[in-house]
Amino acid sequence: MLQTAGSLVAIVALAALAWWMRLGPRAPLNHADAVRAIAGEVDDGFTPVDIACDEKGTGALVRDGEGRIMLIKAHGNRFAGRLLTAQARAALTGESDTFNIAIDCGEARFGRVFLTIPDPAAWADAINRLGSPGDA
Repeated sequence: MLQTAGSLVAIVALAALAWWMRLGPRAPLNHADAVRAIAGEVDDGFTPVDIACDEKGTGALVRDGEGRIMLIKAHGNRFAGRLLTAQARAALTGESDTFNIAIDCGEARFGRVFLTIPDPAAWADAINRLGSPGDA
């Protein structure tokens, strides 16, 4: 009985520690306010004017008034983001009406990101034109 009570106390203590450290499942990224907050944390002063959230809430693409595009993805129980450069590439994946977009930001450690977003073709085109002459 004493061993069971000790185990129960240890489990509760570990759960409290995890809660205090904010470990656990992340909130889905599925609304504009959350995306704006994360984009502002990644790059101070980045003000989104166009946002495309993944259907499952695992990431987003964000464009600001200057035409810069930021990719945000799930990273553990938090989110990480990168401003995309001319090295970034995007491709459509999927079939007929269920197209997704695959984005390679050009940084191997960040990895490829797969999103299911509205109007993926327009986003892929914008990403693939980054750094091109005449691109805003």
